[in-house]
Amino acid sequence: MSFSVSLSDVETVGHGLRRPECVLCNRHGDMFVAHLGHGIMHIAPDGTQRAIGNHAEVDGAAWIPNGIAWMPDNSFLVANMGPAGGLWRLTPEGALELVLAELDGLPLGATNFVMLDDRGRTWVTVTTRQWPISKAFAALGGPTMDDGYLILIDAKGPRIVADGFAFANEVRIDAGGRHVYVVETFGRRVTRFALEGDHLVDRTVFARFGHGTFADGAAFDAEGHLWAASIVSNRLLRIAPDGSMQTVLEELDPRHVDRIERRLAAGTIAREDVQHTPTRVLKNIASVTFGGPDLRTVYLGSLGGDTLGMFRSPVAGVPPVHWNQKFR
Repeated sequence: MSFSVSLSDVETVGHGLRRPECVLCNRHGDMFVAHLGHGIMHIAPDGTQRAIGNHAEVDGAAWIPNGIAWMPDNSFLVANMGPAGGLWRLTPEGALELVLAELDGLPLGATNFVMLDDRGRTWVTVTTRQWPISKAFAALGGPTMDDGYLILIDAKGPRIVADGFAFANEVRIDAGGRHVYVVETFGRRVTRFALEGDHLVDRTVFARFGHGTFADGAAFDAEGHLWAASIVSNRLLRIAPDGSMQTVLEELDPRHVDRIERRLAAGTIAREDVQHTPTRVLKNIASVTFGGPDLRTVYLGSLGGDTLGMFRSPVAGVPPVHWNQKFR
């Protein structure tokens, strides 16, 4: 199936959101969105909103909620992209506690994303061991800067199961549980591993991206295609199992994209350069999530918007592990 979506088809949901980078949905119509300065914004089925948490800082530095995961006990795991990094737990009442700050005697670093799988395991990506993280923006696959890594937390405890990523971002497992996919934003690729028990083997490059594409978030649809949202270019791609791809949606400013590319090539890129895009509808999209009762509503998280973009898709998404969970 090949299709595209017009910008005129994009509607919005939510209001007053701050850096709504990650979005979770359940079958009952609840939405949970990363919300800077607080923690998470809950958007109820009737559209009412309530901030969960009121946390602007941890350890005297900005707390930047990035990836979020909804736990069976109704709490949330939150990856902190701020200077303190780490994996945090946010209760439904808004209390915040540290889950993991260091591994192998070293601080985690800029913690990007967290995901639960259907076996109760937790997967966590750390973008880079560098600070400021803009040092990793110029990596572009260079071996000296490929220092992002993937953590697995299970009954054996937390451990690094894969390393050497150029700006590690979201991680996904396919519907059959056969492969793990890691998005490398400034490596311009998606790396795939075969999943054998709790071991990752057969590392390969599943997809490579070109000019202006910096994939951030990803999600699988029911046909086994991986959707990827690109910052900078506001480009939403659908990648087939063979690695071929189509553009589903796009809103870019060519001058902005070229400027970012030049600064990357010169090694002068800064974090603020990639936080916003001079575009009208899409505000630097960073994630893609399937929701709605039939999993055919696509929600777009972003770095620069105060709402979520949304549109209807002809193909459904794969239900997440929390799909049937009720918020209480």
